[in-house]
Amino acid sequence: MNDEDLRFPIGKFKLESEITNEMIEKYIRDLEEVPSELRKAVEGLTDEQLNTSYRPGGWTLKQVVHHLPDSHMNSFIRFKLAITEEEPTIKPYDEKKWAELNDSMITPVSVSINLLENLHIRWANLLKSFSPKDWKRTYIHPVNGVSTLERALALYSWHGKHHIAHITSLRKRMGW
Repeated sequence: MNDEDLRFPIGKFKLESEITNEMIEKYIRDLEEVPSELRKAVEGLTDEQLNTSYRPGGWTLKQVVHHLPDSHMNSFIRFKLAITEEEPTIKPYDEKKWAELNDSMITPVSVSINLLENLHIRWANLLKSFSPKDWKRTYIHPVNGVSTLERALALYSWHGKHHIAHITSLRKRMGW
């Protein structure tokens, strides 16, 4: 398996040219399923296995688990900013440095899975309240530019699956 396949086990994110209401509903369901899929992906793994990198030079499985709520909390806040302000500029964060902080090293993965589960309940409740017009609202990412909420939702639908696949593909390769 080459490095690109290890980095992107489900492929790179691809934005559809048009996002339909049915796609939005599916993306919300995807977000709702991430915590239980993540819980299944790490079930039965030992500390040694959780401290294994999913690819050479990549994060450990534990860091991947802790990254998901870090990233999704940031996204949840971005959605709330975009729905309550006119095209806010959001603050990016250094996900690599966050993944190296002590909490990502010593906290049991169950804590982050529980956090993600509760976060996704709130996030899904927020998303289900949006009107078709709300999905066109935007925020500005200082590096990546303007994003609509429908595009951000598609990205985060992919993002959860992407990182869960890091775990499940390593488990498959290692026979865990």
